[in-house]
Amino acid sequence: MEQSSKTLTFVVPAYNMETYLERCVESLLSATDNSDIEVLIVDDGSSDSTPELADMYERRWPGNVRAIHQVNKGHGGAVNTGIANATGMYVKVVDADDWVDMPSIDTLMGTLRVQRVATDPVDMIVTNYVYDKVGKRVKHTVNFRHAMAANTVLGWDDLGCFGVAEYILMHALIYRTQVVRDSGMQLPEHTFYVDFIYAYQPFPWVKSMLYMDIPFYHYFIGREGQSVQTDVMIRRVAQLRLVNQRMVEATPEPGTVPDGLYRYMIHFLAIESSVTSVFLILSKDKANYRLKDELWADIDKASPAIGRDVRRKLVSRALNLRGSVGRWVIRRGYVVAEKVVGFN
Repeated sequence: MEQSSKTLTFVVPAYNMETYLERCVESLLSATDNSDIEVLIVDDGSSDSTPELADMYERRWPGNVRAIHQVNKGHGGAVNTGIANATGMYVKVVDADDWVDMPSIDTLMGTLRVQRVATDPVDMIVTNYVYDKVGKRVKHTVNFRHAMAANTVLGWDDLGCFGVAEYILMHALIYRTQVVRDSGMQLPEHTFYVDFIYAYQPFPWVKSMLYMDIPFYHYFIGREGQSVQTDVMIRRVAQLRLVNQRMVEATPEPGTVPDGLYRYMIHFLAIESSVTSVFLILSKDKANYRLKDELWADIDKASPAIGRDVRRKLVSRALNLRGSVGRWVIRRGYVVAEKVVGFN
């Protein structure tokens, strides 16, 4: 049994989030019993009223909320700070413009409290998440029912097949805090899209997991200037490239980890490599077309075995269609996927 002062720490990276912060924090403390919930608001050098609001929430919820102020380090730097300061046995990152599902939080906390006193607590909890897009009446919920049996302790070899473009996003994850620390993960500062690394690098340290089929996380998208907007991602495609490099470095060689873990990591690496490739192509910049080819060549160079296995994935083959016709197919496919799922 692990000794922790709290059951769950929510890490809330907050940069100029005065408009959304209260909605987020209120949802995190909406449990019937929130005495063992910790909320760390990491004010990442905000220039609006976010610092004052964070201090006010700390006064309003003494013992639950802590405000941490730091010079701007970007999303990754704020997450690093939160992980380092968490006192909960489990930790979850919730972006300040997102929120959690109030009807589900008591269910989640009940499960975590059982794990807190267990002899062999699980290393990771996975929940569903909702794409809560501005102006979209029907919200898309991502679940893992066909890949993970619910309410059952699982190992990597117990997982089924994930869909072609399906992966365990950061928003679906709750880690046992010590697992993240043992992994040595330090997210790059002043870099967007580090959530890919967060939902990837610690996985070899995860030995057991539990899937809860509840729509716990609401991922708020569609607001102006958000980092996942298509035009913004095109401008920041070099940061996607950096994230890809870090993921390649974190990928274990086949045979060194459970087969189920290796298969999943190859699946996810293929998706992130393809996402980066898509935005390099959407830029319509010939220099970026060359960078796309370099990305795939660098994976081969880092590990021929990993390169071979990543290239075999269907999504990878689609993203490596050659010439102008191949680029046209990729652009059209992106438009269709965005309309169906509404992920940007």
